[in-house]
Amino acid sequence: MGKGTTYIPVIGLEIHAELNTRTKMFCDCLNDANETSPNKNICPVCTAHPGTLPVMNRSAIESMIKIGMAVNGEIPAVSKFDRKNYFYPDIPKGYQISQYDIPLVFGGTLKGVKITRVHLEEDTGKLTHSRDKDGKEVTLVDYNRAGVPLMELVTEPDIREVSQIGEFGRELQLLLRYLGVSDADMEKGQMRVEVNLSLGTIVDGELKFGTKVEVKNIASFKMAEGAARYEIERQKQVLEAGEQVAQETRGWDDPNKRTVSQRSKESAHDYRYFPEPDLPAIDLSQFDFRVLRNEIPELPQAKRKRLKDEYGVNDEQVEVLVQDMKMAEYFENVVSELRAEREASTEKTVPLAINYLVSDLKGLMVGDGKVDANQTKVSTENFADLIELVANDKVNSRVAKDILRAMYENGGDPTEIMKTEGLEQVSDSGELTEAVKKIIEANPVPVADFRKGKEAALMYLVGQAMKELRGKANPQMLQQIFKDLLK
Repeated sequence: MGKGTTYIPVIGLEIHAELNTRTKMFCDCLNDANETSPNKNICPVCTAHPGTLPVMNRSAIESMIKIGMAVNGEIPAVSKFDRKNYFYPDIPKGYQISQYDIPLVFGGTLKGVKITRVHLEEDTGKLTHSRDKDGKEVTLVDYNRAGVPLMELVTEPDIREVSQIGEFGRELQLLLRYLGVSDADMEKGQMRVEVNLSLGTIVDGELKFGTKVEVKNIASFKMAEGAARYEIERQKQVLEAGEQVAQETRGWDDPNKRTVSQRSKESAHDYRYFPEPDLPAIDLSQFDFRVLRNEIPELPQAKRKRLKDEYGVNDEQVEVLVQDMKMAEYFENVVSELRAEREASTEKTVPLAINYLVSDLKGLMVGDGKVDANQTKVSTENFADLIELVANDKVNSRVAKDILRAMYENGGDPTEIMKTEGLEQVSDSGELTEAVKKIIEANPVPVADFRKGKEAALMYLVGQAMKELRGKANPQMLQQIFKDLLK
């Protein structure tokens, strides 16, 4: 291969996510991602004292079954655990209990990407590199995380566009949260990404894969995409120079935006997998699949379709709702209020509700650092009342935003706020006409501009009238009165 060759990225992902069970995978120690004291949640089992034996966490296996169902994977009748042998200071046993040839889930798809397998293993501990009081470099080991149930999902090398990495990863993260099996918080290390990438070429009409390079333990989807872009260019330069890409494991150096070589890539036989002798095979017929399936909520893709079909929300709005389950619940409760014997039709109020929710109310929440719509002082009933005021032209959009802010800060009924603050929209034609005449008299230049055909001048005059009426005027009526008087 050399210059002029067309290379096609061939990308597969390995994604790990810690399951949010109460205890660890093989012992009764707490699985607490928020624990900051090192080596607090440990015991002889998860620190591999001689003579201790692991016991499987049933809840973790149930979570894996739900994941398999959600991605339409195949769940075998029997599964088992295996020992993956390798030494590293954060692995107390000197091996990791994982799964090799019979994982809990085979196959499945998500976001159009085929899934090879989803298996369950125990997480490792955590190393902290620092210096002691004499300035000597030291490495400390925290085993709080050792033994935490860890899902690993492996995709087929189906990804061709770098942007698909983030799209797939975020959809998986969302799916895990909907299922309630993982918080999947990447900032806390609860979800990590590994990118497998080679450059393929078309040979005799078929895609021939190149030598695969693995980039490990990436802390965000943005970093994963950055690592993939770097690798595509790096491997392309190697091939165009007439050299061979080395099969290796690399790491992502985020400050310098590059991958760095870590070690030659291991193969499965390097880990000397063999069945875990201290754990029996898992008879999955002991699990009630019907109950587990009934515990699966409406999942993101189904929710997107239903929200669009039922409420007519656009793609951007539906994504806000799907990404925030509490916000979606709040919205549907508001719609329920709007459907209950209201004066305005839902054809008018529901579009208004989604607009005010995803832009104005969510904007107030984001600005305040709040993330849960159920914690706001704006009740769904009062929010629906505000939408009703707008739909019935009792208040205009500008005033509605002011009332919403007051509701957000102190709660309260929007109608009462409107009356107390004197914010009801002025729609009396006589009062509006007097204000318009006053603005026309005070602004001869914009008036002349409008008469010359400059529409922007009309907007300026309407703005001046709105200011005169403290923002309470009906803007549509104002526009018409200006047009009638300036013919």
